[in-house]
Order: sequence, then C-alpha cells, then structure tokens
Amino acid sequence: MTTLPTSLLHTTQVGDDGVRVVFLHGLFGQGRNFTQIAKALRPWFSSLLVDLPNHGRSAWTETFGYVDFADAVARELESGFAADAPVHVVGHSMGGKVAMVLALRHPHLVDRLVVVDIAPGQSEGASEFEHLLGSLASIDLASLVRRADADAQLATMVPDERVRGFLLQNLRSGSAGFTWQANLALLRRELADIGGFPAFDTTFDHPVLWMAGETSPYITAADVPVMRALFPRTTQVTIRGAGHWVHSEQPEAFVSALQVFLGAGHRTG
Repeated sequence: MTTLPTSLLHTTQVGDDGVRVVFLHGLFGQGRNFTQIAKALRPWFSSLLVDLPNHGRSAWTETFGYVDFADAVARELESGFAADAPVHVVGHSMGGKVAMVLALRHPHLVDRLVVVDIAPGQSEGASEFEHLLGSLASIDLASLVRRADADAQLATMVPDERVRGFLLQNLRSGSAGFTWQANLALLRRELADIGGFPAFDTTFDHPVLWMAGETSPYITAADVPVMRALFPRTTQVTIRGAGHWVHSEQPEAFVSALQVFLGAGHRTG
C-alpha cells in the first residue's frame, strides 16, 4: 500500500458557514470542477473541493488503490474539515468509488453519501476512458506552441469539444513547455484497478443518494443488489438529459437533488 501524506492532498474550501459537504471528482478531473456547484449551494452549505491523488495539485503516487486514496481523504478530513463532526460526501465516477470506500472504512466521518454515476463494482464504461487516455498520450507535447495546438491534435480522436476542454484542463504551460498536471502514465497503467472496486464485508448504514445520468452506461440493473448490500439505505435517482458528467451536463438538477437530500436540517438517523 502507498501511504499518501495528508499535506500532499490539495483542497479548496468554498463558503465558511452552513452544512459541510466534500466533493470528490472523477478521472481526469480536479476539485475545481465542482466550483460552480459549491457556489450554488451557498450560503446553506460550505464545500471542500478535493484534488484526488495524481490529479490537479495533489501528489503523484507510484500505484493506484482505492483504499489508499480513501484513507488519505480520511486523514485530510480528520485534520480539519470533519474534525468536529461528520460531513456529507459527494463523489463522481472514480471519486464516487473513493467516497464509497471512505464511508465503508471511516463511517464516523461521513453523515450522508452521494454517489454519482458509478457503482461498487467493475465499471462498464472503462473502455471509453482507455480511449481518452490513449488519445491524450498521442499528443506530441514538444510540438505544442499554444493550447489550441493540443486541441487540434485531439479533435480527430475526441470530436466532442466539451470533452476535449475537460481533458485539456490537465495541460499546463511553463518555462519548460507543456506538461500534464495529471499523472497520465500511472492512470493509463492502472486503468484496470481504477475500473474495479475492493471487496468489503461491512455496510454503511447511513442515507445514500445514488444518482445516475439517464444516458450513461455506468450503472446497470446488475449493480443494484451489490449497491444495496453495501449501502442498505440507498435511494436511487436518474437525472434526465444527463450522461456520465451529470454535474456539468445538468447542473441545476444536480444542485436541486443535493439540496433536497443534504438539507441543512438533516442529520444521520
């Protein structure tokens, strides 16, 4: 197991008052992807946006492991944001798996859990991410003069402009030229583990909102009994008009669902 020091997780807090909620992003993402969602939740909620390992401004690791990453998030929360009381946790895709592992291993830190468009098992859409990682790896960083050059190289492989913009947020320009902020080599090498989920014989007996995108393949009927075995108090909802990136494709519906489920008056019970 890789022990990741708390100090090497980058976080940003949005809002100072209200019910506390933590956001964990998906593959290729960063905590800042939830900035607009966090702002929309103020002043009733204060949000902690976490860059997961190998993403954003957090540390790179030599291996990938959901248990390691969930434990790193637990240490971060225990050191400040959840030091006095449990918090709500929202996780999308890969971040949803980290959130589920966090809740199963550290239930004292989690009040209510929101799992967005992912299930606790083998992810059916992993081939899509294999394609995206391969597409990013094919970009010739040394040839780039400006960010638009990367977009042009990626366009034939990823025709969706919105998806390209999301992926290219990981591209950074410095004195030495363009580099990837995310640890793409590790993510590509460990994609099978990213698509999986560790085994548990425990349950999380707090309320859980399981949110799916209407057109996304990431949650199937076969996932339901597995999810309910681990999280018996699960409520399942589908966001119409959304694919995998629910929070960016249908932000108003996403915020509304969070406000209802994570209402300021709600506590565990």
